Amino acid sequence: MIKILAIQTCGQGLHEFTSEVAAVVKSAALDQGLCTLFMRHTSASLLIQENADPSARHDLETWLNRLVREDDPHYTHTLEGRDDMPSHIKAALTATSLGVPILEGRLSLGTWQGIYLWEHRHHGDTRQVVVHIGP
Repeated sequence: MIKILAIQTCGQGLHEFTSEVAAVVKSAALDQGLCTLFMRHTSASLLIQENADPSARHDLETWLNRLVREDDPHYTHTLEGRDDMPSHIKAALTATSLGVPILEGRLSLGTWQGIYLWEHRHHGDTRQVVVHIGP
């Protein structure tokens, strides 16, 4: 089963969409298998991260912004804005696909884990995530 999720972001940061993925898994009615997620963009990425304490997500976002600065004078890919090339670098350093086992018809995430789209651009956008459910 394949489904494309449209995830609306409101700008840079981590946007949880665990419930949307869980709904796809439930509709597949598969007792066990694998849920594979794929990001169809080069300026956003995917992440499994703590979903209980928002300070963990804030610290991750702050750290990555320090690591990949927008004001690097060596960038040549600059026509789409000062956040564009840094967003491509951030996506290259993080994940564009994830695999989550399905057990007893549900995502086998840990207690404090959630699935996030990590938007690296400042402006919001509708991002497409391909969800593949298979045995």
